[in-house]
Amino acid sequence: MYAVIKTGGKQYRVKEGDLLEIEKLGAEKGRKINFDKVLLIEDEGRVLVGTPIVENAVVRAEVVENFKGDKVLIFKKKRRKQYRRTKGHRQELTKVRIEKIFPDVKLLPAEELKVEIPPVLPGGPKAAPPEKNVPKPAVKKVAKSKKAAEPKAASKKKAESKPAAKPKKTVKE
Repeated sequence: MYAVIKTGGKQYRVKEGDLLEIEKLGAEKGRKINFDKVLLIEDEGRVLVGTPIVENAVVRAEVVENFKGDKVLIFKKKRRKQYRRTKGHRQELTKVRIEKIFPDVKLLPAEELKVEIPPVLPGGPKAAPPEKNVPKPAVKKVAKSKKAAEPKAASKKKAESKPAAKPKKTVKE
């Protein structure tokens, strides 16, 4: 028996007992989680394909650990321009062990279904959710025409080009 689940924007083919490295879920070690986005289940030749998900299907997993993946180096260069940049990135991951695949959760006791995936905010746990439909402050644009600016400049030039008043000469005899 295997299933195809969707989490973290990716699809994974899983079977019972598999260890899987997925994007960070925000659950602590030892916690049980349910993946309810099951796209396909194969059980002894019988295949259930979802449209897009299989209704009432759940895959139960246990968090083994939270860790960071290997460092990925990003290098940018523009030739003959003296431009080089090196950056590194380590993705936060969660390792889970698949415990059981349930094709129909209606057959399960209610206490087994109480396990849920906690919500993870984009950008990590410290990031606040983005505000939607927030009006931007109005900004007035003042258009200046060139014709209006020229006479002012011309008047300044005239004032600057005038020589200073000459002192009067007095005749002494």
